[in-house]
Amino acid sequence: MQNWRKTIYNIIQKDGGNSRASKIYDIVMMGMIMLSLAPLTFTTVHPETRIIELVTVSFFILDYILRWMTADYKLGRGAVSFLIYPFTLMAIVDQLSIIPVFSLMNKGFKLFRITRLFRVFRLLKFLRYTEKMRILITVFQKEKEALLSVLFIAIAYIFLTALIMFNLEPDIFNSFFDSLYWATMTLTTVGYGDICPVSDLGRFICMASSLLGIGILALSSGVITASYLEELRKEKEREQEIKAI
Repeated sequence: MQNWRKTIYNIIQKDGGNSRASKIYDIVMMGMIMLSLAPLTFTTVHPETRIIELVTVSFFILDYILRWMTADYKLGRGAVSFLIYPFTLMAIVDQLSIIPVFSLMNKGFKLFRITRLFRVFRLLKFLRYTEKMRILITVFQKEKEALLSVLFIAIAYIFLTALIMFNLEPDIFNSFFDSLYWATMTLTTVGYGDICPVSDLGRFICMASSLLGIGILALSSGVITASYLEELRKEKEREQEIKAI
């Protein structure tokens, strides 16, 4: 019995290795998740979409049951693991993706199924970009202080320009949220143009905000790029050391 459950765990979990069965399971679940998004592209329920919903959710239910059955291997806390697992983050996401088929929740909650993609990406270890994603996460952890500083500067400038424009252009900005929206869009150099200042001073602030936004984006991207290249260099050095051994 224990060997049987361990085999299931090795197939469905991300740390189950690169066995053929595990890869096939990952591919099937990825296909089911992508297929389950199809009904969300229709405003009305069709017989075809109902069938897709039932089939894909059946796979999700089976996947959830299998993960619950092998929770002790995943959490490593013995019998208590079976009680803890339903309250873990990804288990809750699984539950939210299953419940809509029973019409017990609002249709808008179907969007939570999209978050299952993140778990599937973790399962697909055989893809090349998985290792690069791990490096990127390391970069964010390593440079979190610098990135937080840049984020603080951006937020402070957004609030400052929003306050100025809210009081400078009362006819354009009906609420402070409108000015925050404008400041954010301008700082990120998106500028949809749906809200625009009309006074000369307002336009000058808009130009200054756009220029500063370019600098902030360049600063943050420079930090990430430099650290990412450094991590890639270290990774190559480790690979070379392993090959030398």
